[in-house]
Amino acid sequence: MFKKQLTLLASVLALLIITLGSCKSKYEKLKASNDYAKKYQEAIKYYNQKDYNKALGLFEVLVERYRGRAEAEDLFYYYAFTNYKLKDYTSARYHFKTFADTYPSSTRAEECRFFSAYCYYLDSPIYSLDQDNTMKAIEALQLFINLYPKSDRVTEASKLIQNLRDKLETKAYANAKLYLTISDYQSAVIAFNNALRDYPDTKYAEEMEYLTVKAQYLYANHSLEYKQEERYNLAEVYANQFNEKYPNSTYGHDVKTLAKDSERGIQNAKHILAEALSNDRVAKKLAEKGKDTLKTQPPSEKNQQQKIPY
Repeated sequence: MFKKQLTLLASVLALLIITLGSCKSKYEKLKASNDYAKKYQEAIKYYNQKDYNKALGLFEVLVERYRGRAEAEDLFYYYAFTNYKLKDYTSARYHFKTFADTYPSSTRAEECRFFSAYCYYLDSPIYSLDQDNTMKAIEALQLFINLYPKSDRVTEASKLIQNLRDKLETKAYANAKLYLTISDYQSAVIAFNNALRDYPDTKYAEEMEYLTVKAQYLYANHSLEYKQEERYNLAEVYANQFNEKYPNSTYGHDVKTLAKDSERGIQNAKHILAEALSNDRVAKKLAEKGKDTLKTQPPSEKNQQQKIPY
């Protein structure tokens, strides 16, 4: 009885396997077959029908098979664009570049070189994230312009480069403001100056120059008295430069106030330092203040205390 049951179960399983095998789709059968010419033909058909997932499945089987053969150029071209259509820009840009490098004399080389750079552009993240792909996109697009200066796509490539530079400009502006927000005033001054140097025509120029004055004033205000005169003086320099450049600025009143406060800060620092020369209690208080300031500095600032004393 038990043997009969086992025989019956084996028969059912065999029937099930046969049934499942016969239910294999036409696509699965083709993918598993050795008819590469048919696979090639159907892959192109799937691509033209915009069934990119099925096209990709077949192209992946074919690329190694056809490498070095006459049909390879068309195959690699479609393979790159299939990845692009599926929004796998990392794979697409690699395959576009490989095509352009492998077939530099092809009429499609220019197109593939452009799309390789464009995939970097599409993978460029929002300004607040790491901008490595943004920099690579600029480099790739500039290379395209250098290689194909007469291309119809040069105008578009130039516009894309400008969009990417605008993003880097916004990141530089946001990073500098962040230093000010977290009260790292010296870094804020440096960051604002670097951003203004790198992007002299930035739309944020007026605001950043105002914030440079503010950050320098706060840097001086939070410094030890023996460093304040030099730092307040620089705040006044920034303020005067701002007022000359933007005489009608909405920030003008604040900048003038910061300049006056800087002058008062200089006089106050001079008074305290002069008093310390004749008053041991004041001198001791300043010395203790210097020690306390050093203790509260973060490790990175302690290591730079000789360069950036607070």
